[in-house]
Amino acid sequence: MNYKELYQKARLNLNNTKGWRTKRQIVVFESDDWGSIRMPTKDTFNRMLEAGIRVDKCPYNSFDTLETENDFAALYEVLLSIRDINGQPPVFTANYVTCNPDFLRIKETDFQEYHYESFIKTFQKSDACRNSLLMIKQGIAESIFLPQFHGREHLNVNRWMNALRKRMPETLFGFENKLFGLSTTITSEKRRSYLAAFDFDSKDELCDHGQIIVEGLSIFRKIFGFSSESFIASNYIWHRSIEEVLSDNGIKYIQGTFLQREPQGFGKPYLKIKHYTGFSNQLDQVYLSRNAYFEPSFSMIRNPVKECLNQIKTAFFWNKPAVISTHRLNYIGGLEAKNRESNLVLLKHLLFEIKRNWKNVEFFSSPALGNLIMQSDYDL
Repeated sequence: MNYKELYQKARLNLNNTKGWRTKRQIVVFESDDWGSIRMPTKDTFNRMLEAGIRVDKCPYNSFDTLETENDFAALYEVLLSIRDINGQPPVFTANYVTCNPDFLRIKETDFQEYHYESFIKTFQKSDACRNSLLMIKQGIAESIFLPQFHGREHLNVNRWMNALRKRMPETLFGFENKLFGLSTTITSEKRRSYLAAFDFDSKDELCDHGQIIVEGLSIFRKIFGFSSESFIASNYIWHRSIEEVLSDNGIKYIQGTFLQREPQGFGKPYLKIKHYTGFSNQLDQVYLSRNAYFEPSFSMIRNPVKECLNQIKTAFFWNKPAVISTHRLNYIGGLEAKNRESNLVLLKHLLFEIKRNWKNVEFFSSPALGNLIMQSDYDL
């Protein structure tokens, strides 16, 4: 084991020493960015490459696109193949953005006004996604897929619109191809991320963030027929002031990692705030912190199943629930079918090994874990 591996192991153990404890062997799968358009089509991907923009160097731009009926069917087959001690299959807490930019209407205003459309409308523009909402509802009914709120869109509206008005070339070329999610790691433009929806350059933008949350949660309720109990900020960046808006609109649990990056604006560095599962803020909202990762599409780890199992083992050693981050792109085949196929084989293997190693395992959604913590005596 090299120095880097020793450091990561020590840090994981240290982070698991704090927070809510339980003797129960609970496993939660949290999956981000459902509903977001990201890379719209393979044709768009190829046009970006031809223009010299190395989208092939970014896993999100290479694999992540709207979830299709086939993506759901393949994922559900794997999830339904395993049951916990209570007969419950694994459940994906699917963190949804409710909208995508309405490129046509924005262009009609010459980039002076921002407009959005619900992801349902985005679904209807793709034949492969026309039955995706029905598949979501099927997953909810079978208790294997639970949408929760990730934001109105996975986009920093102010930052993106300002760049479009300035006619920044790669941003504008992406727009013309219905793409906003060009990662900063592959663009030649010197700019900050468009994907961190609740980041800001000035605190004046916080009012807009509040409105975005209220609108997004309202759309969420209209689409799914129930309110979201939990929220996760894109890129794990948010200012604590939006937690009050979230609370006023029914959000009881805040998903994330051990570290929140809080923007300060005006070019100042982020304030780093630690959160541990079971800790709460002044509004009695409970934080749920991820302590395991299963990300085969972009992880450099040679054996992602083994690594995730080790992280689960560490969590259980410290009497903590294992909250596993597993992004949507791992299960998407719209751009590369092999991406979905190979990763679902790995997911099935992971689930089998979880069941084999921990006979008393229980599969929870994020809100179910939050509810359990709220009903329990705190042991922090």
